[in-house]
Amino acid sequence: MNTLHTDVAIIGAGPIGLELAVALKKKGIDYAHFDAKQIGYTISWFPPQTRFFSSNERIAIAGVPLQTPDQGKATRETYLAYLRSIVQQFDLKIHTYHPLTGIERLNGEFILSFRDGVVRCRCRRLVLCTGGTDRPRKLGIPGEDLPHVHSYLRDPHDYFATRLLIVGGKNSAVESALRCYQAGAKIAVSYRKAQFDPRSIKYWLLPEINGLLHEGKIAGHFETTPIRITPTHVTLRKGDSIVEVPADFVLMQIGFEQNTTLFKLAGIELSGDCQAPVFDPATMETDVPGLYVAGTAVGGTQDKYRVFIENCHVHVARIVSALLGTAPPPTPKPLELPES
Repeated sequence: MNTLHTDVAIIGAGPIGLELAVALKKKGIDYAHFDAKQIGYTISWFPPQTRFFSSNERIAIAGVPLQTPDQGKATRETYLAYLRSIVQQFDLKIHTYHPLTGIERLNGEFILSFRDGVVRCRCRRLVLCTGGTDRPRKLGIPGEDLPHVHSYLRDPHDYFATRLLIVGGKNSAVESALRCYQAGAKIAVSYRKAQFDPRSIKYWLLPEINGLLHEGKIAGHFETTPIRITPTHVTLRKGDSIVEVPADFVLMQIGFEQNTTLFKLAGIELSGDCQAPVFDPATMETDVPGLYVAGTAVGGTQDKYRVFIENCHVHVARIVSALLGTAPPPTPKPLELPES
């Protein structure tokens, strides 16, 4: 087994993990970098051509401007290409497809084990940049695991000329409904609340979805909750009533959960309903000495999303300052329009 010895190990190669790697390299801090999948993995399963809510300067990293061909907000494809260019520009060495499976402490070091069994890493400091959307939420209802029930929108073309019920009422559900409608699907939406919340929907999508609902081109089943899925129908409960909605496919857009396995392996305290890691906001160090968290990993399983790429950049500066023993950077002003 090949054992790497380094000062800092970074786990996770999303935008903030990459930004941290660049910062450490610039400061001459010895580090090793690992990810269970490919760089930017969470973004890679966005639907094709999905656009970010955030403006480009807010999701740019490492001081490198993010340019788009039409000067508009970046798409999934543009941003993944941008992340690849960051890796190439700064010659970052990342061990991709190395799932971390073990974290031990020995003589003031972390000993990291990986599923492939080929590489092991010993480090003095460890940073978890592992994100917060590891797996889809489930309702725990009969039929939820049937093959025609999906949690990710891959390509709207898949639903052409079919009856598609979308469960959820936040941005992903609305965007999926509009895109699949434009691709020729017959759309119905089930949402547990009485209407869509403008704070949860991209501002350019809300008028369109409301217009299609008003015209009856998309069927809206508000204040409903799915209680059973069959190969041909979904049973919705609305108060004391039951509604049967025919569906060839069901798209569950009800959010995601964080996988807290690594936090628990490391012995990090988790707090609140979101089970977010406990950390010092000035340094990003957890209650485990030498172990830091950064990026959306700090938010746990978010119900109302408050932690995004754009308000996590400061985590990098805080961690670097902590590693070098210098004063932490000032807290930035809150952003007026957060990412969705």
